[in-house]
Amino acid sequence: MNNFGARNVDVVVIGAGQAGLSGAYQLRRAGLVPDRDFVVLDHAPRAGGAWQFRWPSLTYGKVHGMHALPGMELAGADDTRPSSEVIGAYFSAYEERFDLRVHRPVDVSAVREGEGGRLLVETSEGAWATRALINATGTWDRPFWPRYPGQETFRGRQLHTVDYPGPEEFAGQRVVVVGGGASGTQHLMEIAEVAADTTWVTRRPPVFREGPFNEVVGRAAVAMVEERVRRGLPPRSVVSVTGLPLNDAVRGARESGVLDRQPMFDRITPTGPVWDDGRTVEADVILWATGFRAAIDHLAPLKLRERGGGIQVDGTRAVRDPRIHLVGYGPSASTIGANRAGRAAVHEVMRLLEGEPALLRRQSAAAAPA
Repeated sequence: MNNFGARNVDVVVIGAGQAGLSGAYQLRRAGLVPDRDFVVLDHAPRAGGAWQFRWPSLTYGKVHGMHALPGMELAGADDTRPSSEVIGAYFSAYEERFDLRVHRPVDVSAVREGEGGRLLVETSEGAWATRALINATGTWDRPFWPRYPGQETFRGRQLHTVDYPGPEEFAGQRVVVVGGGASGTQHLMEIAEVAADTTWVTRRPPVFREGPFNEVVGRAAVAMVEERVRRGLPPRSVVSVTGLPLNDAVRGARESGVLDRQPMFDRITPTGPVWDDGRTVEADVILWATGFRAAIDHLAPLKLRERGGGIQVDGTRAVRDPRIHLVGYGPSASTIGANRAGRAAVHEVMRLLEGEPALLRRQSAAAAPA
């Protein structure tokens, strides 16, 4: 496809969450100038990545493993404030301090092969022709909804973590929470304080982790996820392989029976879930805390997916196209992993750019918007 009307840059960063901002910071450190050499595109209305959409009852003190962005610590945060406010303000200050000039809200519809070895990034603010792409779109925009027989007949309310409003809306109701991750347990524990009844359902028995989440544990978890993306399989989250931290609140919920896990039901009736052994639960609400999938549909025109369903990645580089780096994907889908991935991706991107003929580099800089 031709690049007519597209603005030329060396690098496009898609997404301004932890991974995208980390990448943008590293591009700055490498000497690239925002809006001339690279551009950061974010579809969200304001700074904060996916954090800005988190429910108000998720205070900063409840956040599981938030690591600071490179070059600027998050200091003096109030643990009682909503994490959306704390981290949103931090990201905003970070963008301003390092002059990252994030374009928002901008929707990226597709990335295609352009002319002259460039990728063509089609967006709601026009097209960009780029030598390299750092994709940092995360998962928040692709909530995963499992499907079970009879689901459409349920007369109560069904919602996903992405739409979770906080516990107050569930006062006096019978709530089934589906999902064994950190979000599911957090939802369940706070809903149980106001609901008439709660039921916790998970596909696999939950694993609770004693002791601190140290570097050794973190590296082992990352290695497991990394192996999947190296094989071209859809990634699992790092959290899914680390287990649930066994803190005082979780211990109390287990002792009180709130975290009494039931196996996955087999079907859903108009009044609630049913198991094949005849057990039933009447419910007003089914809350699906069933996770997310990578938001990478805009990359579909490039045909990067493997037969296993995922994009095969070597480090952060897409094996099928060395111009494309995925950060916040698979093993880097954690705050500390995103920082490392941003640094690694930019190192590879700069090697790619520096390998171009000098004339093409000069032409690229001359054609870029001031």
